Amino acid sequence: MSAPTLSTVHGQPSWSFKSAHVHVHLTKLGGHLGPVEFRLGAKTHSPFSVAPWAEEKIDAGAPALLRALRGDFFCAPFGGNGVPYRGEQHPPHGETANSVWRLKAFESSAGRQTLHARLETTVRPGVVDKFITLVQGHSVVYQEHVVTGQGPMSLGHHAMLKFPATPGSGIVSTSRFTQAQVLPDLFERPEARGYTSLQAGASFRRLDRVPLQTGGFTDVSVYPARRGFDDLVMLTADPKLPFAWNAVTFPQEGCVYFALRDPRVLRHTILWVSNGGRHYPPWNGRHVDVMGIEDTTSYFHYGLAESAKPNPLSRRGIPTTVTLHAKRPFSVRYLIGMTALPRGFDRVSAIKPEGDAIVLIAANGKRAQTAVDLGFLTTR
Repeated sequence: MSAPTLSTVHGQPSWSFKSAHVHVHLTKLGGHLGPVEFRLGAKTHSPFSVAPWAEEKIDAGAPALLRALRGDFFCAPFGGNGVPYRGEQHPPHGETANSVWRLKAFESSAGRQTLHARLETTVRPGVVDKFITLVQGHSVVYQEHVVTGQGPMSLGHHAMLKFPATPGSGIVSTSRFTQAQVLPDLFERPEARGYTSLQAGASFRRLDRVPLQTGGFTDVSVYPARRGFDDLVMLTADPKLPFAWNAVTFPQEGCVYFALRDPRVLRHTILWVSNGGRHYPPWNGRHVDVMGIEDTTSYFHYGLAESAKPNPLSRRGIPTTVTLHAKRPFSVRYLIGMTALPRGFDRVSAIKPEGDAIVLIAANGKRAQTAVDLGFLTTR
């Protein structure tokens, strides 16, 4: 294991540290976690995307998060935040994704190392503590964000995967969800040089049967697909699950990416399917083969105002914000990992605990096991 070093990675000053199985980089600007490299046997896999303009100069008025855009970042409040909330004008995805973090501590002992960074927020006065932990023998990154503040907050993780360019190279699957819907408005508009393919507001029950604007259906679980379009859908997890999960199987690469969470803390999964549908700067049609697999408690990606006020989900008793208390810090725990797969493993249909590990079970019955501390999700 190694202590953190500070160096420029893809244009951004970043802290880096590693274990035998995982090498992580965390940007000072915005706290974006990426790249992350997983060593699985003799192969190394780096599943996260890095914006193609990462080392270019972009418009000085662009949000800071676009300069750092990569990997997974924590959002509080989650969403575009174009509408102020009670006088609070948050930047897109919050100060947590745009401001400069400060390294507080780094601890290493007993086969475990943790980087602790801190951000003091000003739009709504508060503190966010970020803890990133690597455990010897685990091809997993454990993340915890402890938020101190007051009032309603939309929040979440904004993980972005870069898929191999071959159409259908990755297969997305999730734990049980109770409802799913395409973004109620057009995600992109042609008059603004943006293009979307899915039917706005359409509800669906299966990822392989999502309505298209032009009629018929498409399968959003098989990707890359629909080149030239950007789309967004949201799935609501069953809160009765002991843990919720998302997975992307890469059969040709022989590996799988997975993310695990407590669905009572992060209720929804937003799939941002980004395949060249944005032709305005800095996107310019070149952000392709990327899927955001974003676990949130929010009302789609709109922002705090839309998530905090009554909306179609909250009116049905489905949470779109959490409530922060100044004297009771709120903890969000999240883990991401990768593991190698046996030949012929087709797609993840279930993830189950097994001792000090999880077992990923394929639709065709094949199994893969990897060490994971599931207690991390619920221990407080």
